[in-house]
Formats: sequence, structure tokens, C-alpha cells
Amino acid sequence: MDFDLTDTQKLVQQTARDFAQKSILPEAAAIDREERFPFEILKGLADLGLMAVNVPSELGGAEAGVVAYSLAMMEVARACASTAVTMAVTNMVGEVIAKFGTREQASKHCPRLADGTYAAGAFALSEPGAGSDPGSMRTTATRNGDKWLLDGQKMWITSGAHAGVMVVWARTGGPGTAGISCFLVEKGAPGLIIGKHEDKMGLRGSNTVSLTFEGCEGELLGDLNGGFKIAMMALDGGRIGISSQAIGIASAALDESIEYARDRKQFDQPIANFQAIQWMIADSRTELDAARLLCLRAASMKERSVPFSREASMSKVWSTEAAVRVCNRAVQVFGGYGYTREFAAERHLRDVRVTTIYEGTTQVQKIVIARAALK
Repeated sequence: MDFDLTDTQKLVQQTARDFAQKSILPEAAAIDREERFPFEILKGLADLGLMAVNVPSELGGAEAGVVAYSLAMMEVARACASTAVTMAVTNMVGEVIAKFGTREQASKHCPRLADGTYAAGAFALSEPGAGSDPGSMRTTATRNGDKWLLDGQKMWITSGAHAGVMVVWARTGGPGTAGISCFLVEKGAPGLIIGKHEDKMGLRGSNTVSLTFEGCEGELLGDLNGGFKIAMMALDGGRIGISSQAIGIASAALDESIEYARDRKQFDQPIANFQAIQWMIADSRTELDAARLLCLRAASMKERSVPFSREASMSKVWSTEAAVRVCNRAVQVFGGYGYTREFAAERHLRDVRVTTIYEGTTQVQKIVIARAALK
């Protein structure tokens, strides 16, 4: 088993790290405080090829692979989780269009996602009454001549107000998942209504809105009634991205708590000398290393085009739950200061909490893992 990174992977990782430390980290607290969507930072990521890391080069992508994408996500999330989730969804949308779109669809949208012409991409699957159960979705698409018209509502759509293109799922057939198709909807399409920005606990620099479709024109992506397969394949890959995000957030929290433990003195010595603090740090370091290995295993399997659904779910359930524990311990190490905005520990805990929910909850991941084990 080879754990060494390739030159390309090292280059992408270092590029993301340098940009994150120089251009993102200094703005992270303000992005959170002001709920600011980071347009300029996202354009900078696009200029470096980080908004389409695993998209083919002929479509404007970096074509650097899934492992490189995961490493880049970790670095960006260490600096700003809000920026990282926007990057994650945009990468996922680009991959979906590149894989399932026609030549015309891919050549139109993928380069614009890659180079920052589109500020972001959006992934519109969840609905008010259809979260973990996409088969219960009620949004419909009806054919009108050579066009498709969408009617319904979506919820929790990352970057929905700013996305240049969004991938939207709607019912075109009978009940359940077999009657679902996938569509592309462009920004500003008539009949597309953007809802209010959600007032979230964390990821406050990430735009999250509801979408309403009233006779909104969409373009079929992939096969008719083949949308559920597209969604599941996209979510498998998306879980690698969210695992990477959680690892990045928790890595920042751990590094900051270690630095604080070395500097903070109580009873005439650094608190890092106390076994209670050392054990929290040891647990966090061990859990994060395990998370990183699980995540990169899933990324490597996807990159090699071997089945990876179970491994992606294992990665997500462990990485996100461990990251919450790591961030919670970091607040404990900081003590009272960890509960204030003077330090980033409280932001990391707010940001990381949702990673156990979106792209499939922890409980859904356990269902996937158990099904695979019981086959």
C-alpha cells in the first residue's frame, strides 16, 4: 500500500494551502460575521483550477483527480468552511455535467464553472418534504413541445442565489425513485424564484436558499427517468468532499488548540503539561488521522473507477462525527475564551456541525454501510 502523494497531488495541495493561508484565512472571520458570499475569493480559486479539480481538461478543468480534489478541500476548509462548501458543490456540479451532459451542455457550462464566469454551481435535490427520502419529491417536470417546464420547490440549496447553473431533480414518471429525471436550470430563467437566505448556525458565508419553480424551463440532463442514478452517483462523490471539509475544519481547530495549550498557563505551567489536555489532543489527533485515511481511500477508489459507495459512506460518517468531537474538544481546551468570537474555536464548532447532516445524514450513511455488509 502506497501512501505517498504524486507530484500532481502535492502541487494541488500546496497551491490550495498557499492560497488559503494568504487570501482566505485573513477574511474568514469577517466572512462569517458579515454573512458575506466571497465572490473574489471564489474567482481566485477558479483561477487556480480549484473549482473544477476533477473535470476533464478539454472542458476547462484541472483533471488532477479525486485525491487531489480531497486534499485541496481540506486546505480550503482549514481556512474557511463557508468557502469550502461553495467550492465542493461547484466541483460536484461540474463533474455531474461533464459525466452525464451532452457535448453541448458540457462545453457550455463546465468551462464557465471552472474559470469563475459562474460564481458557483448549485445542486437542487432536497425539498421541504423530501430530504433523506428523495423518492418522495413532489417537484414535477412536464414536456411542452421540445421544452420541459418545472413546477415545485427545493430547500437548503447551497449557492442557489448566485449559481450560474443548477442541477435540479423533478418527477417525470410514476411514484418512487424510478420516475425522477435530472435537469439543468440557468441563472435568471423565467419562473425561477429565489427564496430568502437561511439564517444558519454556521457556514454563514455560504448562501443557502429555497428555490421555487413556476413553469420554469429546464433542459433534460441524462436519460429520462434516470435522474435518481445521477443523484446517487453525485452524492457518493459529494460525501468525499464533505468528509474532506470536515477534516479541514477539525484540523484547524486542533492546531489552534495545541498552540493555545502551549501558551496558556495555569498553576504556573502551560496547560499542555496536564494529562487531561494531553488526552484530548491525543484523541483528536488519532481520530483525525483515521478520518484522513478513510477519506483518501474513498477518493482513491473513485479515482480508479472501482465501486466506492460503502467507503464514501464510511468516510463521511467517521470523518464528520469525529470532526464534531475534535471541534468540541478544542472549545474545551480554550475554556471560556473558546466560547467567544475572540478565537476561531467557536466558529469551527458551528461550521462543522452541519457536516453530519448534509450530503446524507450520519444515520443514512449507516444504512448504506449496513446494507453493504449484509449483502
